[in-house]
Amino acid sequence: MKKIFLVMLLSVVVAGCSLFEKKEVIPVTAPTPLTATAKLQNSSGEDVGDVKFTQTETGVELTANFENLPEGTHAIHIHDVGKCEAPTFETAGAHFNPQHKEHGIENPKGPHAGDLPNLEIGEDGTLEVRFVSKEFTLEKGKDNSLFDEDGSSIVIHEGADDYKTDPSGNSGARIACGVIE
Repeated sequence: MKKIFLVMLLSVVVAGCSLFEKKEVIPVTAPTPLTATAKLQNSSGEDVGDVKFTQTETGVELTANFENLPEGTHAIHIHDVGKCEAPTFETAGAHFNPQHKEHGIENPKGPHAGDLPNLEIGEDGTLEVRFVSKEFTLEKGKDNSLFDEDGSSIVIHEGADDYKTDPSGNSGARIACGVIE
């Protein structure tokens, strides 16, 4: 009986020692999502908000915080050029449109890749919003990448986008702009 007990005790000790052996560590990595940001200013150079862009499996997620904007409905679009010179922001170029479509989600020949949903700015001039676009990417080298040779910008217009009139949805003047970096 004593021999059986010693054999069992020795087995437990040997097995226990294997718990403390150095094990191979297998690193776990996940790809870091592509991200970008844009800080928007109005025509007077005042900060009016920021937008964060995150590449996801379903498209590019835009998370925005706006302040000091006029109350009401305003169009927001991605524009062709990464340049925002006040006061008119015309240096941002036309809407981002690598597929050469017409403007608007209600236009049978549209939309531009840079067409986004209207913003509803509150009485206090602020808005927090999040939406996803499948029309563009943050991946460099793709035809619909926001990071082509001259970059891209995001622009807020004075009025609402009617979602159908080419080239800009009758949205009026550009009142804020930010370069996407």
